[in-house]
Amino acid sequence: MSSPLSDEKIIDSWRRNAAPWSTAVRDGQIDSRRLVTDRAILEAVMRQAPATALDIGCGEGWLSRALSEHGITTIGVDVIPELVEAARLAAPGGDYRVASYEAIAAGALDVQVDVAVANFSLIGKEAVDALVRRIPSLLVPRGRLIVQTLHPASTLGELPYVDGWRPGSWAGFSPSFTDPAPWFFRTLATWVTLIIESGFVVRELVEPLHPHTLKPASLLIVAEAKP
Repeated sequence: MSSPLSDEKIIDSWRRNAAPWSTAVRDGQIDSRRLVTDRAILEAVMRQAPATALDIGCGEGWLSRALSEHGITTIGVDVIPELVEAARLAAPGGDYRVASYEAIAAGALDVQVDVAVANFSLIGKEAVDALVRRIPSLLVPRGRLIVQTLHPASTLGELPYVDGWRPGSWAGFSPSFTDPAPWFFRTLATWVTLIIESGFVVRELVEPLHPHTLKPASLLIVAEAKP
């Protein structure tokens, strides 16, 4: 049995919630995504003018499909077979693969792309650290890594501003969701340090604002692989 605060527990939770998640994304049930963050990640990728992209933690494939519609050859990868199957059904000609972050870090993906994008998919600890360190080898020279994640300031609550595991919540989601995944809180400095130490130069830090609350809806980092 996996620890309640661990990378393994994250995967357990997403296996249980694959179907309601696909429904929530496709029906536009997530307010912040519909109003802010979907557009923010898509625009960040398009600014790099890539020909090829790797969608890490692709889920049911919405971003891979959107990038493909803009003429970008995209590979989607996720650890949850049910989500990958949903992505394949929605885009039968798409390139979708099942692989864990640990497997990718160990060399399971033999690709070279212009952009690797992780949209709210880097929520663990050790598996994420190993994955980010591997990403430069998946990119062409001076390729880009684009990460959109929870903004540290908007998710802090009453807890101290230090790295650490946090329990998950499906507050605001439909009753179909159960057993929320934990996640690993990282400060802004920790995010930047991980990316720099993995062989990147940070090119952009963007804080998309929610149009109603005027608070950060996410943190978006664009980094370039060192030659």
